[in-house]
Amino acid sequence: MRLLPALLYPAYEARLISELKGKPQPKHVAVMADGNRRWAREAGFEDISHGHRQGAKKISEMVSWCADTEVEVVTIYLLSTENLKRSKNEVSLLFDIITEVVDHLSHGDLNCQVRLVGHLDLLPDEVTNAMCSAADDTRDNDGVIVNIAVGYGGRQEIADAVKAMLKKEVEAGATPEELVESITVDSISKHLYTKGLPDPDLVIRTSGEQRLSGFLLWQAAYSEIWFTDTYWPAFRKIDFLRALRDFSQRSRRFGK
Repeated sequence: MRLLPALLYPAYEARLISELKGKPQPKHVAVMADGNRRWAREAGFEDISHGHRQGAKKISEMVSWCADTEVEVVTIYLLSTENLKRSKNEVSLLFDIITEVVDHLSHGDLNCQVRLVGHLDLLPDEVTNAMCSAADDTRDNDGVIVNIAVGYGGRQEIADAVKAMLKKEVEAGATPEELVESITVDSISKHLYTKGLPDPDLVIRTSGEQRLSGFLLWQAAYSEIWFTDTYWPAFRKIDFLRALRDFSQRSRRFGK
């Protein structure tokens, strides 16, 4: 009986890909890769690092899945500012794993362009430097753009954007009145961590949780959101394609 799903999987995957052809597809997909620790515990592991490491492997897989779609940008939420409050050992482990993820994406065969989005000053210098160095090696790649959200908080991003915008205006000699007038939706957008990229069309969250948890609060204002009970380490290509199929069937109104 266990062989049957394995035999049917390629056929079902091909069917999903076929159903997407000619249908609206997201250009930018944001993923909240959640459930690593719960996956490890339910799989019988006492050491939750198994969950984090299995989840890390899934990231490159997901980027490779984009080849059969029209997805051009992927943003993956790996470490929030709140996650930094976890135990010292777990945070250190996460730093090591995320650094390995960035290095693998940067020097593998995916040809993706890696960008780091987050308040990097919150991370140890050696972690930031290692990730930035690896990501810099991908700047001439022309494949999928992969944003790695690390040390990320949606409210912090907006605060940082406003600060950067006001600093630029002050340095240009703006008056108080001009500073007030300078604060617009467009000016803030131009100073976000994801500046220059389209807002996400689709946000995927794994693990059964149904909230944004501070992820891309500004950019996801009109994003479609797709939730699944599947934990991130167990997330499959057919799950990804189902999310895209669901997106293709929705009517986006952008608040109208």
